Amino acid sequence: MRWDGLSNSGAATAAPALFGTDAVTRTFDTPEFRGITFHEIRARTIVNRVPGASRMPFEWTVNPYRGCTHACVYCFARKTHGYLDLDTGAGFDSQIVVKVNAPDLLRRELASRRWQGEHIAMGTNVDCYQRAEGRYGLMPGILAALRDYANPFSILTKGTLILRDLELLRQAAAVTDVGTSVSVGFLDRELWRTVEPGTPSPERRLEVCRTLTANDIPCGVLMAPVIPFLGDSPGQLRATVRAIAAAGATSVTPLVLHLRPGAREWFMAWLARHHPQLVRRYETMYADSAYAPKWYQRRITRQVHEYATEFGIGPSRPGGPRRLPAPAEPAAAEPQSTQLTLL
Repeated sequence: MRWDGLSNSGAATAAPALFGTDAVTRTFDTPEFRGITFHEIRARTIVNRVPGASRMPFEWTVNPYRGCTHACVYCFARKTHGYLDLDTGAGFDSQIVVKVNAPDLLRRELASRRWQGEHIAMGTNVDCYQRAEGRYGLMPGILAALRDYANPFSILTKGTLILRDLELLRQAAAVTDVGTSVSVGFLDRELWRTVEPGTPSPERRLEVCRTLTANDIPCGVLMAPVIPFLGDSPGQLRATVRAIAAAGATSVTPLVLHLRPGAREWFMAWLARHHPQLVRRYETMYADSAYAPKWYQRRITRQVHEYATEFGIGPSRPGGPRRLPAPAEPAAAEPQSTQLTLL
């Protein structure tokens, strides 16, 4: 495994490498972590710039973990494990890199005079509320830092552990823009068990949406991925949108499955095992691009928006994160005095 030489020229602060060399490898003999190896490292930067060619609608991210025990067979982030000489298939699901200094490092980077307080997205590479978060507990410190510096942020998750941090989210929303979203692409339980085996069920994720919204944290749903020929029939789409609306989601945004290198090979191997009759259709649909054809994406978007109108829910808006009115007595702590050290 290589930790050195991982240059990160897009980081908020300059650094020669992403990680130091003092990695500690651990395993835990408990049922929820059996078969999983954790590589505890000290990151040299935590606020990272999204590459300019990306389609993402945000510029900065924070990712306290690499690899993900959700084990979603379609996860586009699989390729990033290859940068560390780690396997992008089963290794991505079971070799988890933990940036143990993420909260302290974020607080330092937010205090830097170079940082201009831009929006930070979390959960857009791997899930920051995956199973490992239950043991390492990095998110409370991260949220506290964002709250203390009134820095806008958003979280996308398939995890239910976000509810542990409900009070921190409320405190942050009192002083800055906070956006939350859960990812639910379909309701089919058999499909869920095989394609997203490490995640909470779609119903539990929608319960997260319901709870957040009921506690004044507006939550949207990224309806992703819509999986061609397995989760895209009109009946399936309508049932999913109806459940999303019933959960009180502020918006629903469909996203059709895309298969980037790394994810493509792993997904197609899964497809050959579970749905061999569809392999040829996928090879044709994704022959020229990692993305489904435009006509297909437009059809799915149109159908989802029609069902959303039927059930009284709108599409997501630019700037989806919303701000709560400030309470009479601010709940947020004053920013801590922090040395302006640039890494």
